[in-house]
Amino acid sequence: MSVIENLLLRIKQKGLRRTLGALWKRYVFAHRELLWMDRDLVTPIAPNKLRPCEGLRRVDITAENAKAFSKYFGDRVQTMAELATEGHTGHMYLDQDDDTVGFVWASTRDYYDRHFYRCTFPVKPGEYFQFGAEITRHYFGSSLTVDAQTALWQVMAARGYKKVVDICDGANIQALKMHIRLGYQEQGRITHVYDLFGHWRFFRETRYDGSRLELLRKPERPAVSATA
Repeated sequence: MSVIENLLLRIKQKGLRRTLGALWKRYVFAHRELLWMDRDLVTPIAPNKLRPCEGLRRVDITAENAKAFSKYFGDRVQTMAELATEGHTGHMYLDQDDDTVGFVWASTRDYYDRHFYRCTFPVKPGEYFQFGAEITRHYFGSSLTVDAQTALWQVMAARGYKKVVDICDGANIQALKMHIRLGYQEQGRITHVYDLFGHWRFFRETRYDGSRLELLRKPERPAVSATA
């Protein structure tokens, strides 16, 4: 299929405006806002109605077992091996066929993300930087998202760490809502990532007051009192 045919197919599937917007961001200019959030490692999370997931086992990621990513995350095998070799703590969750269906990483030192954002995320004493959390589509809406994070919190708390920090793309509404459910708090700072003509990348950090997430929070239902 030619480039023109591919473009026409994409326009048909996504619409002209969305297609042009995606091309603009990829080849001309893109701006992402990464919101910083944190939470302690001991406060329980709020109750949820996520679908339970059973039959999975947690395994520490190593350079030797990274091949387990091949089926569902085939383009990440080398990256996972490199992260393990660099000494970061990684957990993966394997199904009954020993294929990875979810994973999450932690860095206890300043983390240079050379695989995606290509910038450094600083880490303070007593905290660790969480990154790379992802699950396969089959487990969307399941407790795996929560279980993977809380398990990592427990491991890191046992090592003496007090706080987890991470960043979330301000355009990723589902991920932001997940952070709210898990009890993360905004730090009031943003790392801005700018891409120019698909070749140059620039960064800057800004601060803000108040909350960027308040509109995403579900309003609490008023209590209903009994009547005589």
